[in-house]
Amino acid sequence: MLPIAITTGEPAGIGPEIALRTVQASARACVLLGDRDLLAATARSIGVAWPLPAHCRVEHEPLAHPVVAGRLDARNASYVLRLLDRAIDAWRSGTIGAIVTAPLHKAIINQAGIPFQGHTEYLAAATGAAMPVMMLVGGGMRVALATTHLALSRVPAAITRALLASVIDVLDRDLRSRFGLDRPRIAVAGLNPHAGESGYLGREEIDVIAPAIEQARRDGIDATGPWPADTLFVPSTARGQDAILAMYHDQGLAPLKFASFGHGVNVTLGLPLIRTSVDHGTALDLAGSGKADPGSLRAAFELAQQLVAVAAGAGADPGGGAGARHAPA
Repeated sequence: MLPIAITTGEPAGIGPEIALRTVQASARACVLLGDRDLLAATARSIGVAWPLPAHCRVEHEPLAHPVVAGRLDARNASYVLRLLDRAIDAWRSGTIGAIVTAPLHKAIINQAGIPFQGHTEYLAAATGAAMPVMMLVGGGMRVALATTHLALSRVPAAITRALLASVIDVLDRDLRSRFGLDRPRIAVAGLNPHAGESGYLGREEIDVIAPAIEQARRDGIDATGPWPADTLFVPSTARGQDAILAMYHDQGLAPLKFASFGHGVNVTLGLPLIRTSVDHGTALDLAGSGKADPGSLRAAFELAQQLVAVAAGAGADPGGGAGARHAPA
C-alpha cells in the first residue's frame, strides 16, 4: 500500500522526537516531513539510528530560523504550515495513503500573523471539505465533537439543528466507509446537566438536540439521545455504542483522554483524505529531554494504517467501538 506521511509539527516541541521514535518502531513505508538537519540532530540526541531505514524517506523542508528546543519562534510558523501543504500535495498526487500529524502550536502561528484555528479547519479548507468533524479514538471509545476549539460561552448558540444534522450525517457516513461499520450506533450527549432535566436546566435538548436526532433517525441513522453526559460515559453504557457525539470539546475529550491514558488518536472525519493525529500538544517542557512518550503518535500511525486497509477493502472496525457488529480486521 502507499506510504503514510508524518508531519513533524512544531519544531521546538516534541514532534520531531516522537515522529522519529514512531518510524523507528515500525516497518511500514512512510514519508517523514521536516527539516533534515533538525531530524538528524534529534535522532542523534535520542539514540535513533540515522539515516533512517530505507522504508522511511525524509522529505526535507528547511526551517525558516534555527530552533531552540522548548522555545517557540513565530518565524517558524510558516515552516509548520508548509509541512502540511506538502503532505496535502502528496495526497493530491496520489503518492501517499494517509497523513499523520504531530502536534503544532496554534497560538504561535496566530502570533506570526497567520489566522489559524487548527489542523482540522486547515485541512478542511485546503481540501474543500464543507463539514470536518473531529473524533477521538481510544480507551475503547470513539468520541466525536459537535463543536471544537470554541469558547464555552459560545457553544450554546453554535449548536443548531442544521449543525447537528450535518455532524451526525458525516459521523454515520465515515463510520461506515472509513471504519467498516455496517450500522453504527451513535449516542448523542445533551448539553446541559442531566440533559436539561426536562427543560428546567436548559431547553437546548428539547428545542435543538432531540429534533436533530429525530431527523437523523428518519434518515436511517441509528442515533439515540440526548443522553446526560455523566451517564453516557459510564463504561457499561459507553461500551454499547459505536460512537458518542459530545456537544463541546472538554465534555467529550476529558473522559476519553482519562480512559486512553495518553494513547488516544485524533481522526478528522468529513475529509476526502485519511488524517490522524495525537491527542496532546507540543509539550514544550519535555522538548529536547528525550523523555517524550510517543504512544499517541504511534497509535495514530497504526490507526492510519488500519484505515488505509479498510479503504482498500482489506480490514474492518479500526479502533474503539466495543460493540461493532461485523467481522474484525
